[in-house]
Amino acid sequence: MTITEDIRSTITSVREEVARLHAELPANGLVVWTAGNVSARVPGADLLVIKPSGVRYDELTPESMVVCDLDGNLVEGEHSPSSDTAAHAYVYKHMAHVNGVVHTHSTYATAWAARRESIPCVLTMMADEFGGDIPVGPFALIGDDSIGQGIVETLTGHNSPAVLMAQHGPFTIGRSAKAAVKAAVMLEEVARTVHIARTLGPVERIDQAQIDSLFDRYQNVYGR
Repeated sequence: MTITEDIRSTITSVREEVARLHAELPANGLVVWTAGNVSARVPGADLLVIKPSGVRYDELTPESMVVCDLDGNLVEGEHSPSSDTAAHAYVYKHMAHVNGVVHTHSTYATAWAARRESIPCVLTMMADEFGGDIPVGPFALIGDDSIGQGIVETLTGHNSPAVLMAQHGPFTIGRSAKAAVKAAVMLEEVARTVHIARTLGPVERIDQAQIDSLFDRYQNVYGR
C-alpha cells in the first residue's frame, strides 16, 4: 500500500509510543525474555505497529518496531512481526473502538488461564477497572487469527478489557495502547490478590448492581 507523508509522520509517532510502552512490561514483571507484545493502531490507516519477533526488550527501539496491515501482513520493518500479530490484527479489524492490544504471560493471570478459570469480581478495584469478572476465552493455537477470533467473541458486549485465553495467557485491549498496558498491569495485580485471598478462605463476589455502580462511577466520573 502507498504510505503518504502524513501517514509516515503518524507511523513514526506510533512507533515511538509502542517502543516506549514495551518497557512497561518488564518493569511491571509481566514478561520474561522476548515473550509478550504491545501493538497500536495507526490512526487514519488500516495499519498497526507491533513488536518484532524474537527481539529482547532491552534491544527494542522505535526503528525496530514493525508495521503490518489488518490481515497481519508485514508492510514495513527489518524484522519479522510478532507471532501474535494475526491475533492483534483480527481484533483491530473487528473492534473499531480498540486502538491498543497487549499480550503477556504474567504469572498469576496465566495461572488462572491455565486452569481455564475466570477471575471473580471480589474487589472494588476489579469492579472499577474491569466491570465484573475477567472472562476466559477459548483455547486456540498460535499461527493464524484463531486467537483473535476468541478475543473478539469473548469481549464483545463485555465490560472487561481483559481476557484469559485458555491455557495460553492474558490479552488486554484499550482505546489507546497505554490503556491496554494499564489493563495488563492491573490484571496481574488482581489475579495475584484474588489468588492469595482464596488461599486464606472463601471469597464472595460483589453484587452485580454494586459492580455496575462502581464501574459507571470510575469510568464516567472519577478523575474527570
